[in-house]
Amino acid sequence: MTEAEHKKELAKLKRLAVEVASEIHDIVEDTVWTNHVKMPALAQKLYDAVEKANAYKTEHSL
Repeated sequence: MTEAEHKKELAKLKRLAVEVASEIHDIVEDTVWTNHVKMPALAQKLYDAVEKANAYKTEHSL
């Protein structure tokens, strides 16, 4: 893979993390009293996505 392709893959991984963060944000703003039960799983999903993006960034020196 070229550096540009690695950067594109990193951007994809970051986007996935931001999508989960957006889900969390929406729950907090709009439905926290009914959807709070989803928060632990979403928090774990966000943590995993950020860890994966950070590991990819480190692995490919980006």
